Amino acid sequence: MTLDYPWHLYLMAIIYVFAGIMHFIKPKIYLRIMPRYIPYHNFLVPLSGVFEIVLGIALCFQETKNIAIYGIIAMLFVFLLVHFNMLKGETEAAGLPKWLLLLRIPLQFILMYWAYQYITL
Repeated sequence: MTLDYPWHLYLMAIIYVFAGIMHFIKPKIYLRIMPRYIPYHNFLVPLSGVFEIVLGIALCFQETKNIAIYGIIAMLFVFLLVHFNMLKGETEAAGLPKWLLLLRIPLQFILMYWAYQYITL
């Protein structure tokens, strides 16, 4: 692991590792928000958690940082399916207010941009 990167890259790594771990600690939350048209929820929820953990760790290594960044951007793009699905109705919203659900969509693009900023490091 290199410590030559700015602290906020490591913050991003911690955020993704934590988010990935939460897929195993609180899987029901993630299962509840999965779109019905996507099959294999019980497989995909932990798999997405593994991807978040692996990509978060990979951010910390020079050899894998850029691959992890592109992986994170792709993952966030795929997660937009979940965010748009949560706007469909009360059940899909998982009890979250509509304004928060709407805010999550541009947040995905901000997170993509944040990750992309580290490509040149």
